[in-house]
Amino acid sequence: MYSSMIAENSALVSFIENTMVQHGLPKLLRNLALIESGFNKNVVSNAGAGGLWQFTVSHAGNYGLSAQNRFDIYKSTKTAAQSLKDLYEKYKNWIAVVAAYNCGESAMDKAMLKAGSNRYDQYYTYLPAETIGHVHKFMMACSVTNEFDLLRKDYCISAFNSKKHRLGIKKQIDPALAITKINGAFDPLIIAEVIAVDINDLNKWNPELLTELALRGEASLYLPVDVMPDFLLLKSAILHQSLNKKTNNE
Repeated sequence: MYSSMIAENSALVSFIENTMVQHGLPKLLRNLALIESGFNKNVVSNAGAGGLWQFTVSHAGNYGLSAQNRFDIYKSTKTAAQSLKDLYEKYKNWIAVVAAYNCGESAMDKAMLKAGSNRYDQYYTYLPAETIGHVHKFMMACSVTNEFDLLRKDYCISAFNSKKHRLGIKKQIDPALAITKINGAFDPLIIAEVIAVDINDLNKWNPELLTELALRGEASLYLPVDVMPDFLLLKSAILHQSLNKKTNNE
């Protein structure tokens, strides 16, 4: 069922994926729209949530989206991307984000407090049954789109990073390397080509770059201190070429 719905809405799916990438988010979030509305921009739930992303009037209003514009594919998707990015900043993994998107941050925070944990496997029993089912549907959709491993790795990385934070462990950075942030719209091959470095060297400096971009939609980019200025100067051109490449490959 999920596969056929994605195939039948290929143009809309492509727009959603491109919007997510432009906001530094993973393409798998298209599956949230899939389970929220079945890609039907006109659907309204019994609770009054409406549109492709099933925004309530209050949730939409928090982001300056009018009640009517909840049913606008372009405006609602842009708003959904920002809302999801904000939730990820807070909860650090996409499973928690999907749960919070469904039940609200207040219910999520209360469940975590009761469980004394920020791990879904510990606090999910304190969430509404509808939310538990919603997360299960999202996992199933990701399985159908062959992205469940990405979802699982994101969850595991979140747990590992939380443990590092508690233990006060810091990443050791080579002093010869400078650091900046990039999102999933950037193509490492284009980066290497434009700033004239060998892709093997880029991979050596950034062994986890592709994984981080796929899982989180953003990553730290490490470059030699004498090369970083070139990247920053050419950043807009690199992004433009990366987006063109993605468009041409679709």
